[in-house]
Amino acid sequence: MPRILYIETATQVCSVSISHNGTLVAIRESSIANSHSEMLSTFIGEIMNETNLELKDLDAIAVSMGPGSYTGLRIGVSSAKGLCYSLEKPLIAVSTLQSMANGMSNLISDDKAILCPMIDARRMEVYASLFNVKNEELREIKAEIIDENSFNEYLNSHPVYFAGDGAEKCKEILSVHQNAKFIDEFVISSKDMIEIAISKFAKKDFVDLAYFEPFYLKDFIADPSRVKGLK
Repeated sequence: MPRILYIETATQVCSVSISHNGTLVAIRESSIANSHSEMLSTFIGEIMNETNLELKDLDAIAVSMGPGSYTGLRIGVSSAKGLCYSLEKPLIAVSTLQSMANGMSNLISDDKAILCPMIDARRMEVYASLFNVKNEELREIKAEIIDENSFNEYLNSHPVYFAGDGAEKCKEILSVHQNAKFIDEFVISSKDMIEIAISKFAKKDFVDLAYFEPFYLKDFIADPSRVKGLK
């Protein structure tokens, strides 16, 4: 089984881990906002030292491909591609929402449940998708505004579990439905990519380094108040 380095920077969480033989062997995580560019290289160095490995010992690198924060995804994907180019290793891209759903499934024991990971897309929108407990996608990823009728076709027949920072801001709206459940303790993590990435590695399902870009889902719109020089 391969040694794989995992990079998760799609949200405010910066998470880096390594698996060997399909098992997590080291991990570093931080939820300090706007610290990805400083934390990422430090975390990679720390877990390499902890496992007594050199970067050349890796068999592949897996990165959370989005959707999510434009800046966070750019930092994570750029770092992953840079490592793959220099080490001549393959890159595995993992859907951020699918990885989240995989982590959510480990926190519940309801075989009939539907999982809805959500990422805050700012303003009134969230990025969301739906999965069953086998991590099979039931509905494509969308950027959407949530109202009291959202997901009714699923909520009317199944318990639907919501998690992620997007779910938190929609909780009041969705809680009106008795089948809406919330996993408050869930935190996005690179370790939830392991099972998906191992499967992709076995199939040689790698992305083309020259052309791969993060899955932003919608165009980046700068907040003028945060852009230097703009009033």
